[in-house]
Amino acid sequence: MAEVAARAGVTKQSVSNVLSGKSVRPETAARVQAAIKELGYTPNLLARSLRTGATMTVGLFVPSVANPFYSEVVEEVENVLVRHGYNLLLATTRDDPEWARKHLENLTARSVDALLVAGDTGVAQQLPLLAEAKFPVALFAWELDPPHTLPVVSVDYENAGYLAGRHLRELGHKKIAVVADLPSHAPRLAGLRRAFASDGLTIDDRMVFRRTSDDAEGGFAAATKALAEHPDITAIFATHDILALGALEAVARSGRRVPDDVSVVGFDDIAQVGHVEPMLTTVAFPKREMAQHAVELLLRAVEAGQPPVNAISLLRPTLIVRASSARPRPAA
Repeated sequence: MAEVAARAGVTKQSVSNVLSGKSVRPETAARVQAAIKELGYTPNLLARSLRTGATMTVGLFVPSVANPFYSEVVEEVENVLVRHGYNLLLATTRDDPEWARKHLENLTARSVDALLVAGDTGVAQQLPLLAEAKFPVALFAWELDPPHTLPVVSVDYENAGYLAGRHLRELGHKKIAVVADLPSHAPRLAGLRRAFASDGLTIDDRMVFRRTSDDAEGGFAAATKALAEHPDITAIFATHDILALGALEAVARSGRRVPDDVSVVGFDDIAQVGHVEPMLTTVAFPKREMAQHAVELLLRAVEAGQPPVNAISLLRPTLIVRASSARPRPAA
């Protein structure tokens, strides 16, 4: 650090301020960065941790990395952390409360500067432990009733379901089936029902088919059952895109076509749905923007040495209309 300071013509404190992200004059920062590059200087993170008590590590809980939604979240969280000089410590909760508790205990023992919890399945039972953590905690993509003890960065899931329902109603669909991950996705189903109810129509429980597994096979099995029991349905709404991909296959296997015979609408807008045939209509929300907002909220709290602002931030979902939804065929 002394060599960098000498090369840049500044004090060692100025170099330290630049490395820690503190506010310095732009010309000073430019000279320091140039000197770092010329000398190939790498900060000793262990020494910094011992000196400051900071680990420069943020933990991230996700239910699974097999779901492309959470893969994108992990990628964006890591992008933001690296830009700020932090490392990522990733743990999967596997929708298991006990597994989540063990991870939380391990994180506390290993010490992280902050923790971001993505998704609520398997974690909701651990809210008291999260609220008592000695580091800042924020909740991301939380769909259950939000707690009063922790900040939440999420999307209006009920309104997202409403957008899907309004789209199907505007196309003229009256009888639809729902392939759902319940009870986790109950707000999405509630929004869908609200859209149909505004036109005097109901989606009763007989038209809701729970997924057997949280993957395309689970969506395929549930949609196959729906098509067999209700051959007159004209649309399927899946509460996330992976289930919708299984529903597309189920329609094709039943000898019908999407969207000529059955429309399919998903939820999440993962990357794959723009490359299937037909491309999937889905409800999207700015997951990368949400991840950025949540991480920056935590880092501000870390740098201030205070808990993060305890507020709820809900971002707006957007309907992305593609080729998998169309008007139902006129009755013969």
